[in-house]
Formats: sequence, C-alpha cells, structure tokens
Amino acid sequence: MAHTKAIGTTQNGRDSQPKYLGVKLHDGQSAIPGNIIIRQRGTKYLPGVGVRLGSDYTIYAVTTGKVNFSTKRKKLYNGSRRIVKVVSVVAN
Repeated sequence: MAHTKAIGTTQNGRDSQPKYLGVKLHDGQSAIPGNIIIRQRGTKYLPGVGVRLGSDYTIYAVTTGKVNFSTKRKKLYNGSRRIVKVVSVVAN
C-alpha cells in the first residue's frame, strides 16, 4: 500500500554552489603576478605571453602588465583550423 511519511520529507532543496566562472580582468586592465584573469571550464580561452594555465583551466598572470585579448588561427590535429581566443599580459 502506498504510504508517505508524516513529517518533513521533500524532494527539493539540493543545489550545487555557484562556481563564479568568467572573465575577472578585462582588456587593458592592470595585472600583477598571481592575479586570476579568467576562471573557465575547458580551454575556451588559451594562455598567451605572461600568463599560465592552472590545473582547473584558470588563466592567471605571471608578469606585471596590462591584459590583452586577441584571436589567432589554430590548426587542429585533424587538419582543420579554428579561431581561438588568446589572453596575454604585456608589459606597459
């Protein structure tokens, strides 16, 4: 026979915490070593000069300068090409 408990059961109330992903320093802003520039899942943006890629794909500055966003054509392993976004920190 179908039966529901008398008190306090719900199937709602479970949700994951926000991860606060995205661009933290925009084009032209100053960066010092250690500043997080982008928090991302996967390599939506690729690291350029003056930045490194963390183990969770976070891009952070390793030199002092201004943040610079650019694009370039990258050749993939299957021979095709795609345009990728590159983040750099250039000396000011």
